[in-house]
Amino acid sequence: MADKVVDARGLSCPEPVLLAKQAIEAMSAGTIEVLVETTASRDNVTRMAKYLGCSVATQEAGGEFRLTITKG
Repeated sequence: MADKVVDARGLSCPEPVLLAKQAIEAMSAGTIEVLVETTASRDNVTRMAKYLGCSVATQEAGGEFRLTITKG
């Protein structure tokens, strides 16, 4: 289970990226789950997380994406 969940469904870029970045930077290590609806948000959050040195796993269900970001 994730240490934190960021529900960015219904938000337009760059909001999902900014919310995910804040959550990543607020923790020294752990797992964050980010929920988004668009492929653009999925791609942008994934790109940002990888840039920050995190690993990302993506699941798609019902037109939504669940990104599991692991830091540390």
